[in-house]
Amino acid sequence: MVQLTKYEYARIISARALQLEMGAPPLIHVTVDDDVIKIAMKEFDKGIIPLAVVRQ
Repeated sequence: MVQLTKYEYARIISARALQLEMGAPPLIHVTVDDDVIKIAMKEFDKGIIPLAVVRQ
C-alpha cells in the first residue's frame, strides 16, 4: 500500500468531512459528540472512506 503524504491525508479528511457536513450518511456508528472531522478520521482509520488519491 502506498503511504499518503500529510497533504493527501488532510485533503481526504477535509473532503469527506465536507460530504458529511452536506448530508452524506456516515459509514460508521457515530455518537452525538462526534463532529464531522472526527467521523472522517474514524472512517479513514477503518479504511472505508469512498475516496482515492490519484497521482500523476
